Amino acid sequence: MKANAGKRKIFDAVDLLTEDTSAQTTEVNTENGVELIAIDTIKAFHNHPFHLYEGERLNDMVESIREHGVLNPVIVLKTDDGYEMLSGHNRANAAKIAGLSKVPAIIKVGLSESEAYVYVIETNLMQRSFAELLPSEKAAVMAAHYDKVCCQGKRNDIIRELQILSGVNPKDTCCHNGNKLKSLDVIASEYGFSSRNAARYLRLNHLIQPFRNMIDKNKIALLAAVDVSYMTKEEQQVLWNIVERQGLKVKPAYAEKLRKASGSLTEEKMAEILEALQVKHTDGNAGLSFRLPKSICSKYFDGMDSKQIAAVVEQALAAWFEGKEAAVV
Repeated sequence: MKANAGKRKIFDAVDLLTEDTSAQTTEVNTENGVELIAIDTIKAFHNHPFHLYEGERLNDMVESIREHGVLNPVIVLKTDDGYEMLSGHNRANAAKIAGLSKVPAIIKVGLSESEAYVYVIETNLMQRSFAELLPSEKAAVMAAHYDKVCCQGKRNDIIRELQILSGVNPKDTCCHNGNKLKSLDVIASEYGFSSRNAARYLRLNHLIQPFRNMIDKNKIALLAAVDVSYMTKEEQQVLWNIVERQGLKVKPAYAEKLRKASGSLTEEKMAEILEALQVKHTDGNAGLSFRLPKSICSKYFDGMDSKQIAAVVEQALAAWFEGKEAAVV
């Protein structure tokens, strides 16, 4: 990443915070435009893409608030049943931990969805550089900015770039002034990525939350996560259930196979690709049916018939349970 990638100029939030927005919004008339409101009346933004501070950073903020209070007011949007946080999720969280029940707030009314999202995205970038963000957070920021660079009401150019990555012959798109615009190149340059890597990060927005958490915790590689993002949401959920249940890793080679099979994937097929243990409950007295990964079969049961395999499994289980009972005693 380029050295100056984290220092891009902020436009949108500064404009919204400083321009005369009386035509679009109405602030509650209070002294200095700030009002004390109860923290419990504020809900997190419904599409908040950022993780709350943890560890030392959170502790430092809590101690600062205990000593000095909340110096910078949060920004909230008035809703029918209270408020929705636009800017200040971490301040409100730290204030609550510090024992405060209210925070100073600037209250907005009548913002559109896109205007509200500008506050959420850009004010976060004012507080921390792009380089500090987690992968899923970078993906959300880039997607939000991409929407502003793209043609009005269209996202055809991102589709075009992703089609190129997928080997599909794309159709040309243009912006509203009739000039062809490679918006992905603009975004990539601004954030210090190649166009290919920018496209990969944008794909992370198509992951279900558990897989976004995995990439943020470095438990899945970027390329593997991109491949998973091409699976349907339903397929991703089934995949996550298998991964979580058996503690498996989604290796890049597995993810590539899953992507290619997307649309016709069953739980059994996913387990086979992941080389996962498959267990089926059978009717009657037949017991359980196990399907072991090829790697285990070749390592421990190569050349054995079914009776020999059953004997080894029984001996191994007996030894395991004996060891478990001995450990308890």
